[in-house]
Amino acid sequence: MIRFEDVSVTYEGVAEPTVRGVDFEVPEGELVLLVGPSGVGKSTVLGAVSGLVPHFTGGTLRGRVTVAGRDTRTHQPRELADVVGTVGQDPLAHFVTDTVEEELAYGMESLGLAPEVMRRRVEETLDLLGLADLRDRPIATLSGGQRQRVAIGSVLTPHPRVLVLDEPTSALDPAAAEEVLAVLQRLVHDLGTTVLLAEHRLERVIQYADRVVLLPAPGAAPRHGDPAEVMAVSPVYPPVVGLGRLAGWSPLPLTVRDARRRAAALRDRLATPRPPHDEEPPATSPTPEPPTTPTSPAPEPAPPASPAPEPAPPTSPAPPAFPSLRRLFRRSSAPLAAASAAPRVAEVRGLGVRRGPVTVLRHVDLSVARGETVALMGRNGAGKSTLLGSLVGLVEPTAGSVRVGGAVPHRTPPRELVRRVGLVPQEPRDLLYADTVAAECAAADLDAGAEPGTCRALVSGLLPGITDGTHPRDLSEGQRLALALAVVLAARPPLLLLDEPTRGLDYAAKARLVAVLRGLAAEGHAIVLATHDVELAAELAHRVVLLADGEVIADGPTAEIVVSSPSFAPQVTKILAPQRWLTVAEVREALA
Repeated sequence: MIRFEDVSVTYEGVAEPTVRGVDFEVPEGELVLLVGPSGVGKSTVLGAVSGLVPHFTGGTLRGRVTVAGRDTRTHQPRELADVVGTVGQDPLAHFVTDTVEEELAYGMESLGLAPEVMRRRVEETLDLLGLADLRDRPIATLSGGQRQRVAIGSVLTPHPRVLVLDEPTSALDPAAAEEVLAVLQRLVHDLGTTVLLAEHRLERVIQYADRVVLLPAPGAAPRHGDPAEVMAVSPVYPPVVGLGRLAGWSPLPLTVRDARRRAAALRDRLATPRPPHDEEPPATSPTPEPPTTPTSPAPEPAPPASPAPEPAPPTSPAPPAFPSLRRLFRRSSAPLAAASAAPRVAEVRGLGVRRGPVTVLRHVDLSVARGETVALMGRNGAGKSTLLGSLVGLVEPTAGSVRVGGAVPHRTPPRELVRRVGLVPQEPRDLLYADTVAAECAAADLDAGAEPGTCRALVSGLLPGITDGTHPRDLSEGQRLALALAVVLAARPPLLLLDEPTRGLDYAAKARLVAVLRGLAAEGHAIVLATHDVELAAELAHRVVLLADGEVIADGPTAEIVVSSPSFAPQVTKILAPQRWLTVAEVREALA
């Protein structure tokens, strides 16, 4: 159905091909997963299937790509639209109508389908993706995850023979991601739809793949084959594979179920050294009181290269102007301090937010202390992004109060507020306006009053290889996120807010992000992140706050909250239950 024949793509102004030697075939009715580190050209490969590369992006495509017998070099994207449905990393770029129902119908209208056919397919898709309650909602009022489901639905309604999906679950909560992947699997198995998708959260999708295509490095020839075989050599792999590698299991398990069947011996080995989280969770007072840390606290999970225990919120004096990158990436070994002793950076009391007839938040209480990392979790549309918006002054409360550093955010001038709080939004491009990475960083340093080179050093630390002359729009989603994060961090705000910060990041880039955020927390910065990435929460957060329908339903230590949740427990926790491990790094350290 899809055939790549020795394909290479070189963009204008770039000396070397972005992808080279791409040669593989996707048979009809298979789901093929495209994996690799950030920036290796996965989106370019996907774009070549739909004809967007090179007809829309420019550049030179050598070799041949055929879809259902049509050569994409001689067929424009509109001439492939009846065969190929595409969802890119940015759902907003695809929307052309105002409401959910209109968007689902638009593609079919373009193909001239009969009204009765369109009506039936819209209803089917609303039910398949859990969108029935949103049919009349303006797209502008939807959460990021809800928009992503609408974007996927809009390409399902025309019933294309080929689906091309770039990070389809990146903004979805775990339950919604499972629903979307179950729909894709049903299309593959029951209707013979061919699916080619790229995804960084491999723990969600690897078990559904018939085959995996690995792009190991920019310009390197891909490897493809059985998922377990490719995962054995891949530089990017999910926690279940990481645990299998550590335990020496062969073939490697791809699902929690398979791993649990082999984990008995590993659990026995881990039974003697007590897991760091296998103890009664510390008592915490309800929000807005900050959590209390016990006298002998459990160490926070660490990446493999950094076994030192994670510090809880410190009580040290204010940090210096800007630490070196080496210092940022080094985990502090300072003694743990009680969170209750640390001053509060943000206070939310009885917060309520309404948008027209919709109540987005109600009766929300939240306190965040210096040096504390808090993960906001919950299903799509629970109010996580709205809560972040209220902390940074983008959303005015309709009830209750919000204070950050003693100031009321929505009444504080932006130039003063940027010294108190910084937000990295779901769409990093919203912060980027210059023509080059160098100009973006120079402007960020100037606006923040930081030493020249501060922003650029952070970009290099997060994702090496981004050149000064690159236009931000030419960066991958993960690279744009790294740049936006560096722009915000240049001001070193005491409170840092991140909305889905790992969207578009591979595991190595995520590990670098975790190291930077841990360093900032150790220096006294408070961090609040809204995320559906349960592995990130397990690695990084001191506390997890669960939201549902605009209300806080749980607030406590990470180990206590995620271990007890079937939806938000990380893979290692599920595999090694009832022992309370969170990450592969914890297990590795215990076995050392």
